[in-house]
Amino acid sequence: MRRGLRYVPAALLLLAVLELTVFVLVGRGIGFGSALLLMFAASLLGLVLLRREGMRAWRGFRAAVESRQPPGRQVTDGLVGLAGALLLALPGLVSGTVGLLLLVPPVRRLARVGVQRTAERRVSSMVAGDLFGPRVVRVRRGAPQPPTGPQQPAPPPEPGRAIEGEIVQ
Repeated sequence: MRRGLRYVPAALLLLAVLELTVFVLVGRGIGFGSALLLMFAASLLGLVLLRREGMRAWRGFRAAVESRQPPGRQVTDGLVGLAGALLLALPGLVSGTVGLLLLVPPVRRLARVGVQRTAERRVSSMVAGDLFGPRVVRVRRGAPQPPTGPQQPAPPPEPGRAIEGEIVQ
């Protein structure tokens, strides 16, 4: 069993307690009928958005494949959108708020970058290159050093000048 999986039951229990606490507090503030109506409206909106985000993700993936582009960006953007819609569809005010935040474009962009970085760390560089395309790296070269002999190390990179390159392996 993986190390992180042993905390899943405790995290789910904590999430359920948090959802219930927030629902009771919101219910006291605006009334339980209104809080229940708000929760059901958010769930209905999540179900509608789930279908829309799924179709959008599929169209983006197909367009990337047909244009022979790496589909990773479209896939991660679609996964973040689907996760946001799914969280919105779940009954609960906390999960609905998080799901709604994941559908806001700047937050969605940040989450997509985080998902992409996590995926790049977990797969080999060849798979990451096929999925997300070549990485753009910055290489800085130092000031030229006078040659000192065959046994001396290479001069440090030149400061300030950046070139783009592709990571091969």
